[in-house]
Amino acid sequence: MTINYSMTDSFLDSWREDVLHGLPPRKYDIGDGLSHIHLGPGTVSLFGGPPGTGKTSLTMQCAVNAMAADESLRVCVANVEMPPERLLERQLSRLSGIPLDDIQERRLNGKQRDKLELGFELIEDISDRLVFVRGPFTLDAVAVAADSIDAELILLDYIQRIRPTGKHEDKRGSVDATMDSIRQFASAGCCVLALSAVGRSKDSKGRSSYDGSGLGLASFRESSELEYGADDAYLLVPSPGADKDPDDSVVEVTLKQLKSRYGKPTDCQLSFDRSIQRFDVDEPDDDHRRDLSQSLAQLWEPER
Repeated sequence: MTINYSMTDSFLDSWREDVLHGLPPRKYDIGDGLSHIHLGPGTVSLFGGPPGTGKTSLTMQCAVNAMAADESLRVCVANVEMPPERLLERQLSRLSGIPLDDIQERRLNGKQRDKLELGFELIEDISDRLVFVRGPFTLDAVAVAADSIDAELILLDYIQRIRPTGKHEDKRGSVDATMDSIRQFASAGCCVLALSAVGRSKDSKGRSSYDGSGLGLASFRESSELEYGADDAYLLVPSPGADKDPDDSVVEVTLKQLKSRYGKPTDCQLSFDRSIQRFDVDEPDDDHRRDLSQSLAQLWEPER
């Protein structure tokens, strides 16, 4: 018979020793300015955003950066929309700075081919630690692929399209079962990044839109099932006026942390260069720093 309970005295001593003398929880290095995003063994993180905000690019960037920083990290990717070659072409573009259109259309000159070699070298370095799930996309297939390389990080893109084991009455029941299985992955020591579709909200004029001001936890499709199973939840939303010029390759977005089970939620501003599929953290400009310094200084001015 399976025992599904734990007496506190059975783990009290080891827990006390871990609290007093244990190492900090392991976190993956996913890039400068993103240390507040807690990705590590045993965690489930949910990422969402309207179409075109770059959630696939951001999470793949995080995964590849983490692999480059940690030569022991192994990653399993299940993407229901793009084959591995297209996903890796995005990484080539990001790593080399060569426009993605030039890579995909195979219109490369000699100088561009030389620059691509650096990207190819990094991808080759991680190639035996990176596995892609092929369809049909089921959690059983994900488990088999992850086990084949002992993957520690699992990227699911996107979660509503990956079928769980068994039959379920509706979509909510299916997503609920999926999250139960994902929590089992985390309990086994995996880090899971799950991408989610989001629904439209009402803007200030009552119109149905993906306006960032109206997006929140409830925007995730099957939100209650997803929120319950996730340790952290993030939402990529366009900054006001970000799409004012549709020809602008760089758009400003906010990565909103809507949930943090073990800490304080922290938002950050990002620039997404769509031409090379790269995210960079926006640093405050000098005027912003000066205003902040003056505001802080005023807090300490003695009253007269």
